[in-house]
Formats: sequence, structure tokens, C-alpha cells
Amino acid sequence: MEMGEDLRAALPQILKSLGFTKYEALVYIALLGMEGATATEIHEFSRVPRASVYPVLDRLVEKNLVTVSQSTPKRFSPIPPEDGIENLLSRIKDDAHHAKEILSEIYRKRVTVERGDQELIWSIHGEEKIASRLRDLIRGAKGRVQLFTTWPFLERVVLPELGQLSPSIEVEVITSRWERPVPQGMKVHVRPYMKGHPERRPMETAGIFIIDGERAMVVMGISEETPTALFSESPGFLRFFSQIWSMNLAWASRADQSGL
Repeated sequence: MEMGEDLRAALPQILKSLGFTKYEALVYIALLGMEGATATEIHEFSRVPRASVYPVLDRLVEKNLVTVSQSTPKRFSPIPPEDGIENLLSRIKDDAHHAKEILSEIYRKRVTVERGDQELIWSIHGEEKIASRLRDLIRGAKGRVQLFTTWPFLERVVLPELGQLSPSIEVEVITSRWERPVPQGMKVHVRPYMKGHPERRPMETAGIFIIDGERAMVVMGISEETPTALFSESPGFLRFFSQIWSMNLAWASRADQSGL
């Protein structure tokens, strides 16, 4: 099937989205239509300036998209797209992973700006965004994680992250139920849903999460609604929700002792 002229014309721009420069895209496309081309032939076929052809070829070789012979003159061949683009995507994925690690480290070590008596509280909407922010918070824990949350949210989002924490980090959990062995070093308290109106629906995505006694996130939502979370490092916010956490810990401890 012939490639449409419009699509062919758009190829350099598409390749730029994968990290190609304009000249790299033109040279790679030209090479795909040639067999063992010299730099001069590539210049003539791609219309890339002669002085730019060799630097461009060097970069494409480095990116594992082009091979070069040791003949005189040198001849260049493209790695087939099936392999070449896969190599490029793998490299992009590795670079993105390293960038994410570095940026996350910068974010975790961010400096809190003093703002007088103003206490900043951020709102986050949607479970995917909430889960992503919560995972970052847990990964950044240095000494202690305290949480009071529903079992569905705990099992779905939180437990995989807790399992990756260092054994030196204290983890204390209050939840509506527990359906697996308790990991070594983790304290788990079960506080069943309080009895109430028969039509009352328990929240599926909800909880209080306190990290190192310095940061807190509060999540609220039921299955039919988009959950919302509030996050803050302000002393007043932390004090209020720490008290709620402690109150639920006392209730859960009484339930543990009574065998409920």
C-alpha cells in the first residue's frame, strides 16, 4: 500500500516528537530508501546541507539508528524501523525513568517557603492523581507512616507502596478490615464500619495519611463520585487530622481488645 503524500510530508514532524532533529529525520528517511549510501549521496537525496551530514550521521549512529561500514568512502545503512524505533523508544524510556528519579528527589527535598500565618492547603481531584501523589508521599517517608483508610483503597493503591518501604520505617494502619497476613514490623488495627442507616454507603476511596508527622493527605469519595483529596504541611492541618487519627486508633484498639 502506497504511503500518502500528506503522511510522508508529515514524517519529519512526527519523528521530531520522538527526539529527532529536523536534519536527523530527513537523513534517516533518506537512508531508508537507499542501500549503503555515502555522505555525498545522502546529502543529494535528503537535501541536508553537506556540512551537516556527517554530524547528523554521527548522532544517528550513537542513537543506534544507523550503521557505518569501514570502507573508503564510508557507507551508511539504516537500522530497520522495527528495530530502530524500538531502540529509540527504549532509550527515551530509560531517560524518562532517570529524569523522574532525579526530579522526584528534588521534589522530596523541596524547601518550604515561610508565608507568615498563611497555611497552604492543596486540593487534588481524581483517584489517579490522588494515588500518584500518595505514592510519592509514601516513598518519601523517612521514619513513620500512619494511615486510616478503607480496605479497598488500602489494598488497591497503598499496600504495594508500603511493601517497598525500608524496615526501619514505622507503619501503623487503621482500616475497615484486613484480609492477608500482616507484614513483619507493621501494626494493623481493624476498625469495622460503624453501624448506621441501612442505606448509608461506606466510602470506597477515603482515608487519612500522615507522613513523618510533617505531611498529611485526606481523601474522600464514594464509588459513584470522583474522589477529592486535601494535602498540606501546615501545623494546624496536621494537628487536626492527627487528632482524628488518634481518636480512631483508640476506637480500633478497643475493638481489638473486645475481639470485634
